[in-house]
Amino acid sequence: MADISVFILTLNERLHIERCIRAAQRFAATVFVVDCGSKDGTVELAEKAGAKVVHHAWENNHARQTNWAIEHLPFTTEWVMRIDADEIVTDPLGDEINAKLAGFDADVTGLVFKRRQVFMGRVIRWGGNYPICLLRAWRCGKGRCEDRWMDEHMVVTSGRTLQLDQDLEDRNLNDLRWWTNKEANYAVREAADTLLARTSAPGTAEQERPEDASSRRKRWLKVYVYRRIPLFVRPAAYFVYRYFLRLGFLDGVPGLLWHVLQGFWYRFLVDSIIYDIELRARQKRKTPLEVIEQVYGLKITTKPSTD
Repeated sequence: MADISVFILTLNERLHIERCIRAAQRFAATVFVVDCGSKDGTVELAEKAGAKVVHHAWENNHARQTNWAIEHLPFTTEWVMRIDADEIVTDPLGDEINAKLAGFDADVTGLVFKRRQVFMGRVIRWGGNYPICLLRAWRCGKGRCEDRWMDEHMVVTSGRTLQLDQDLEDRNLNDLRWWTNKEANYAVREAADTLLARTSAPGTAEQERPEDASSRRKRWLKVYVYRRIPLFVRPAAYFVYRYFLRLGFLDGVPGLLWHVLQGFWYRFLVDSIIYDIELRARQKRKTPLEVIEQVYGLKITTKPSTD
């Protein structure tokens, strides 16, 4: 086993949790599950699979729940890795971690993985969707999650990062109704992030950046290009860019559904929520942030970074 611990955040993940744990156990010394109130047997399945389960109430957003886990789980290994429950550490990636982890120089404090998206049984390779590069492993004490409502990334506090060769796989087994409900919830958080960025005084946002160049480029385009395009125009422009200019149509029918739903519908929904929040704020003489809390239920007790 490699000198690494894995942790997984869960809420009602019975479809995925055993698969995720079994894949992690091929290389990890310890697997932790941090559960925030599952009612579907997730906890029992995780314990049966051999994971150490810790219960912790939801920390208001994913970033804060992640940082709670980083700060409170009893890690005894040199390295720590975060995996989502619907992700799979592929056998080649597990073998690569086992083979390489002990040999990294001391100044290497983070590992970037290439994630491939599987949607309706097909790997989505076009439209800018592969590879999605994400920092997911770091030396214990050297990593934390950006405090953002959406698009949060892990960052290392010192040292440098390396990218591994093999893939992490995102393969969710829920139906399309579940997926659209999840994306609708994400859209509220994305709208909150956008409105928070508008209310930040220039130069006050934390200067955090994702570790890999592709994520930094995407965030720059999102902040300095996409958000400056008018509401409702930008989702259409983004879909055309992904589906036609970045050849998303080569992903077949699953790709058509993915690029329409994730590349257009989701972003049109974000703009619709922004419009609704601003309209309600004008009508009720409230700030958009008050509407986000009172109508949409996000407790914006501390401001996530918006760079």
